Amino acid sequence: QVEPVPTDLMTWDNASVTATAQGAPIPWSKKHKQVTKASSGGLQFSLSNSFAQPLTSSELLQLAKDRGDTDLVDLYHNHSLEYTPNGGSSDLREEIANLYGPSITSANVLVFPGAQVVLPTLARVLVGGGTGHAISFSPGYQSVVQAPAHVGGSLTTIPLNPTNGWQIDLDEVEKAIRPGETRYIAINEPYNPAGTLMTSETQARLVSLAKKHKLHILCDEVYRLLEHDPSDRVEAMADAYENGISIVTLSKPWGACGVTIGWVATHDLDLLEAISDCQYFGCACPSRASEIQAMLVLRSSDWILDRNIRIIRKNKEILKRFMAKYANLFTWIPPRAGAIAAIRFLGPLSSAELGTELAKEGIGIKPAYCFADTIVEDYFRVGFGEEKTPAALEALEVFVEKRKDSWRNKTGPK
Repeated sequence: QVEPVPTDLMTWDNASVTATAQGAPIPWSKKHKQVTKASSGGLQFSLSNSFAQPLTSSELLQLAKDRGDTDLVDLYHNHSLEYTPNGGSSDLREEIANLYGPSITSANVLVFPGAQVVLPTLARVLVGGGTGHAISFSPGYQSVVQAPAHVGGSLTTIPLNPTNGWQIDLDEVEKAIRPGETRYIAINEPYNPAGTLMTSETQARLVSLAKKHKLHILCDEVYRLLEHDPSDRVEAMADAYENGISIVTLSKPWGACGVTIGWVATHDLDLLEAISDCQYFGCACPSRASEIQAMLVLRSSDWILDRNIRIIRKNKEILKRFMAKYANLFTWIPPRAGAIAAIRFLGPLSSAELGTELAKEGIGIKPAYCFADTIVEDYFRVGFGEEKTPAALEALEVFVEKRKDSWRNKTGPK
């Protein structure tokens, strides 16, 4: 058990948080939550959120009624408050399995109260207590990047950069593999924080490399199904590779953050059993109300995804106009999936300093320190998946207009 981090061990360094408490990292986003006043309602204009537009509970129930799914509506209103099975009820696991190819069934799915919990659980099974080595990529979502280190495993983190579109260099991956020690490669596709995509060819080469060395591939696929062009979508890792592991949450594509349901899908039933055993000591049983809401979401998936991708495309066009108007102040690799983009400020502030100044004006972004403990590529992330995004982008433009002339008279970024 990891003890709470003593405050005297915390230091702010290059706008990031570093700490040591029995070897466990503390959240990179901790400072961001303080800057954006997350615990007291947040800022007026949020460009920090990475999820698509949420529904209300009443809207979700109405969608079910409209398609005649009255049994599920009745189940939601009259379900028992007894325990659910460890790893999720069979009816929800069957609904989830429908998202994959025919060889993935309910037996290949394990449900968690959110995908966040899956990542350290899986890491503990594969490399926990120094039993193995993993490979991850940075910048990225901390729980994907650092989960192996969090549980005491050995970790090699390979830097990504915008010069090649934030793509994984497979030669670097092969160099990082330790024969007999490396257990898995952890990737995030579509990629957070930039919204970029791996090609099918790169995925096939990565799978071939993993097969060669008998490795698992963990793919955090929380932004999958939000490809701006569906023809860019690659296979789910659970479908693409017998030792592939797909980790998903309802939060991002479906905007169902408050349902708090995520899952792992894989063909490796021995691994799934080991994850289930480890899960027993954590959050073993999801809420039945959440399970039923998850089924309501998944049965309305086509309608929800169609609406959300239309919102994302509309907001992306507004963001593209902003980027074109201020091309001498901001640069990016245009995103192709999800509701996220990584942007570099070319003016005289770091992304952390810019984030602090924006927060004073009620505008939230995610600075680079939220995605790495050492800042190499000082990009910040914006989210653009909500109906309220245009108002936030308008506020951002007002902020820039007031400062652009003074910024241009100063030297480049720190």
